[in-house]
Amino acid sequence: MDFILAELTRHGYAILFASVFLEAVGFPVPAAIALLLAGAASAHGSLSTLATVGGAFGVILICDNMMFLFGRYSGWWLLGLLCRFTINPESCILRSADAFYKRGRALLVFAKFVPGINTLAPPLAGSMNMRWTQFVGLDAAGAALYVGAYWSLGFVFGDAVEPITRTMRAFGQAAEWVAFVAVAGYLIYLVWNWTKAGAFGSVPRVHPAEAARKISIEDALIYDVRSHGYYDGKARRIQGSKRLEPNALNQRWLEMPPDGRMVYLYCTCQGDATSIRVAKELMGRGFHVAVIAGGLRAWRRAGLPLEPVPAEEVDPLPAFET
Repeated sequence: MDFILAELTRHGYAILFASVFLEAVGFPVPAAIALLLAGAASAHGSLSTLATVGGAFGVILICDNMMFLFGRYSGWWLLGLLCRFTINPESCILRSADAFYKRGRALLVFAKFVPGINTLAPPLAGSMNMRWTQFVGLDAAGAALYVGAYWSLGFVFGDAVEPITRTMRAFGQAAEWVAFVAVAGYLIYLVWNWTKAGAFGSVPRVHPAEAARKISIEDALIYDVRSHGYYDGKARRIQGSKRLEPNALNQRWLEMPPDGRMVYLYCTCQGDATSIRVAKELMGRGFHVAVIAGGLRAWRRAGLPLEPVPAEEVDPLPAFET
């Protein structure tokens, strides 16, 4: 313990502020342990109470406001980037936005105690147009609660900091294993979905360039089956396509093209999962269906024509201000 306090005396502020900063911007750094040690050092007179508590609180507020502004000016880019690694990115964005809209205010107060969520909450608040004054108030309450809890624990139980930090490190290692198992399970789930999609060998898949050529020649029908609806006013879709809600196929009976024209489907899911599911359903009804391999992203990368989504079809995600 004496060695730790001696090191904190020499480098304590730098260690504390760097740990808090790195955790706030998303690095897996245990700022809670740094706050515990800072509280213990303050109890022994090695560090200033005002400097450690006030400094850590100020660093968190500055970082969170930076992330808030990043979310405000980047829109849904960050959430879209994170959701890209899920099976159904569009549905992921919709669920995340809806959950944050319902619980975001309370989440901002307690988010600091949940690794990962503590970094995502400020930019989400910015993306969803939360008033800056409201955000600052909620975030300040959360920062004060987080800093105060761990710093006070270290200050009151300063002599027991070593076993506390050992316990926290052990918990952190256990959490890492849990995260590893979760990631491994998710990868297995991805493989299972891709294998499942591959098993649907009866569903024809065509590359975007080939699909574009056939659509122009055959005057085929093309449907956008992304499962989110359109939530961005700047959304674009494949030129000439129409919206087909994949989760309401049982409520809508599509009229069969009288001349047996092909129906092309596209989405943005991993392995074209939604397109394949809808294709199987339509094929069961007698449609001639093909899936555009790679979906909208592949079409865009191929430089093929897109069009803005009509304003009346845009269904914006929830926002704190409208």
